[in-house]
Amino acid sequence: MSDLSLTRLPALEISRRVAAREIAPTAVVQAHLAAIALHNPKLNAVVTAMTDDALAQAQALEARLAQGAPVGLLAGVPVGIKDTHPTKGVRTTYGSPLMKDHVPDDDALIVERARAADAILIGKTNVPEFAYGANTVNAVFGATRNPWNTALSAAGSTGGGAAGLVAGMFALATGSDLGGSLRLPAAFCGTVGLRPSAGLVPMVPNAQPWNPLSVDGPMARRTADLALMLQAVAGPDPREPHLVPVAGRDFVAAATGAVRQGLRVAYCPDIARIGVDPEVERVCREAALRLRDLGCVVEEIDLDLSIGRKAFAQLRGQFVLNGGLDMLDKVDRLGANYAGNLRFALAQSPRDVALGERGRTEILMRMVALFERYDRLLTPCAPVPPFPVEQNYPETIAGRKMESYIDWAAPTFCLSLTGLPVASVPAGLDRSGLPVGLQVVGPRWNEEGVLALCAAIERVAPLPEPPLSV
Repeated sequence: MSDLSLTRLPALEISRRVAAREIAPTAVVQAHLAAIALHNPKLNAVVTAMTDDALAQAQALEARLAQGAPVGLLAGVPVGIKDTHPTKGVRTTYGSPLMKDHVPDDDALIVERARAADAILIGKTNVPEFAYGANTVNAVFGATRNPWNTALSAAGSTGGGAAGLVAGMFALATGSDLGGSLRLPAAFCGTVGLRPSAGLVPMVPNAQPWNPLSVDGPMARRTADLALMLQAVAGPDPREPHLVPVAGRDFVAAATGAVRQGLRVAYCPDIARIGVDPEVERVCREAALRLRDLGCVVEEIDLDLSIGRKAFAQLRGQFVLNGGLDMLDKVDRLGANYAGNLRFALAQSPRDVALGERGRTEILMRMVALFERYDRLLTPCAPVPPFPVEQNYPETIAGRKMESYIDWAAPTFCLSLTGLPVASVPAGLDRSGLPVGLQVVGPRWNEEGVLALCAAIERVAPLPEPPLSV
């Protein structure tokens, strides 16, 4: 009988106890595989369980430990791998019928670095087709459901990673973030997702390495665990042209230390001017104001980044086209979201793309000015609570009709344009018992400051354990 209590341990604790030979890696893997068997039939978070591979990795790690060999930062920690991240010898479908039998010859760099840190790769996690969509559903595997209420969406595109974390299927997850793909699932499912500065976690393979709009990053149940994974996967690579300094940086120390007294924190309820559900805003506001108890100076501000709604659509269109050139003769075989993006991109003019670049620059300058007065920005992540899993997107916010399937994600994608580090951390539960995510934004290259404030929010607004009676 597997000890399911091991699936609730923090990743930091698993790695410490495995390295100290207090628990066996095989016991950890068996417990998490049992959690997959128990919860995945209703959640559909893991689409390819790496059962034999995971046990073989654990046994090899045990043998090294028995010999007294040094082990990596993620020793024995089970990790869920997003199904858009290639895994050598293991099916990687991108959630697309066109790729349902695809088996890569190489790992993505984030996967390679997790392996090198002695993580245990335990399964591939569900995504919308090619990660284009904020609800995790595809024609190959179907929909991923929210572990707090299985009638609801886990958001996307890292929805399988978020749902699996909450259910204890793995202790860490890889993800990527173009318009909010790490942050929105974190908000809906009550996990922590970080969109790091472009280049901090090199995105390899990448069809357009010069474009910083999409990044790879980690997700975890706790900020300190996320920081541990970031420590393991961050660092330069010659295939990544965006160089971010990493020498001497200690993300775990930042996530486990105290927040600085007198930290100047700005709170804005609606940066994108699309509206916000009153209950979501209440939870975020209360969590922000509780930071005053830790010595932070919290002020509500009016920040308008709504220019990013059009700019992101224009730049996202170009991004989709750059990465999808080989798909142009297959548009009729793609799902509605990805095909619609390609058609939108083909209909754009060079002037549209130029206007998108101008909008991105304007938003960055507004954020630079903001950080001359404040140290961090807080704003709601998802402007609505989780919606029914059958919906592609919420059609209205507080009675206001959305213009497109992606428009509701404007609070996250407007911040994607800045290239700044931004995370979603749980701010508490709404009156329906569903988690609410609060975005934490820091200045350029200041992941440590973002992580420290996320950890502080966890202290003032702790999230209860989910009702895992699914």
